[in-house]
Amino acid sequence: MARLPYTHDIRRAVGTSQAAYRKALDSLPAALKKLKAQHDERTLPLLRVPARRDDLPEIEAAARRFRMSFADVIVLGTGGSSLGAQTLTVAAQAMGKKGPRLHFLDNVDPIRFEDTFNAVDLKRTGFLTVSKSGSTAETALQTLAALRTIKKATGERGIRRQFLAITEPPKDGKANPMRRLAERYGIPLLDHDPGVGGRYSVLTNVGLLPAAIAGFDPGAIRAGARAVMRRLLNARSARGFAPAEGAALAVALLKRQGVTQSVLMPYVDALQPFAFWYRQLWAESLGKNGHGTTPINALGAVDQHSQLQLYLDGPADKLVTIIAAETEGVGPTIQRERGLEPEFEYLVGHAMGDLIAAEAQATADTLAKHGRPVRMIRITEPDEETMGALMMHYMLETILAAALLRVDPYDQPAVEEGKVLARRYLAKMG
Repeated sequence: MARLPYTHDIRRAVGTSQAAYRKALDSLPAALKKLKAQHDERTLPLLRVPARRDDLPEIEAAARRFRMSFADVIVLGTGGSSLGAQTLTVAAQAMGKKGPRLHFLDNVDPIRFEDTFNAVDLKRTGFLTVSKSGSTAETALQTLAALRTIKKATGERGIRRQFLAITEPPKDGKANPMRRLAERYGIPLLDHDPGVGGRYSVLTNVGLLPAAIAGFDPGAIRAGARAVMRRLLNARSARGFAPAEGAALAVALLKRQGVTQSVLMPYVDALQPFAFWYRQLWAESLGKNGHGTTPINALGAVDQHSQLQLYLDGPADKLVTIIAAETEGVGPTIQRERGLEPEFEYLVGHAMGDLIAAEAQATADTLAKHGRPVRMIRITEPDEETMGALMMHYMLETILAAALLRVDPYDQPAVEEGKVLARRYLAKMG
């Protein structure tokens, strides 16, 4: 079996929870069996997405049109309709891929919205609207505002040329509001897979189209995810299957040591959006019926100067996962020059990448020394295969943790309540 593009080391995270960890791991075979059955019976579509090829020509054609036609692309969407795409786009840029500038407007902050529109040439800007349900308030408002602006700048013909929407196909013959809006203006449409929830949709056109616009190969992203899926389908037990080990670790630490917070701390700037994507996935999937742990995004080495003090010397309630890349020897190298301060001698002969690699290892060692659970994930670089594999790993880890906690990882009932109230308050403002 092909080697995964990442390694997963939990040895210094288990600590005194060894018995609880083994118990959790031994409780997972039924969940693994269920996932395999859902894959084979095609009842959980997200498990089949990594192997899909039929939609790649459509994704690549749309990406080619955006790359050839526009200097800037504005993506309108929020939550799962945006975070995964942001993650892949930033990784593509870090890998030196070239393409239009992508702007993700995932909030309804009017100042940022207007600043973004003022900073681009509206006639050379493409718009991608993403809304699974087609009724998300934030995306609807963003899209209506963008349509009005472009209609003034280029007319309705410009709208047809500059916009593309991703939303669910008609259900029982009835199209959702975003789809009807797009059809009214003649905006091209791509179908959002109705069987894949927003926060699990990164490997569909929702994440792959912006990634392809940014220069990533969507087929290679899925190849990385397929490598993890093959491990699942070939797993004879939970032991040795990294997503199962991660899920068992999180739940064991919660139940045995009261570890209620999960920190994801990449020592790679390109993975900063990945930590935000993980935060939504973990929180919205597991935080139900009084269960779950709180996901926290951090960035090494920046948060060594802010958050690390808390992780080391504050409450012992955190599992820290460090993601490190192979950066040794990468970047500017410091030379001994005239006038160099003696205090900086230790940097001579070292590249910038040497320091961040040393800091990642030092943070892991210090956390372990203080008895704080620390997990280490190592990658070579944030290329397509690695990103696809990491995202598939965390989706499976989340689903398996939900099985251990006995919650549904696919719904979000508490979030829906807030949406209803927001609409009421909006109506009162009128």
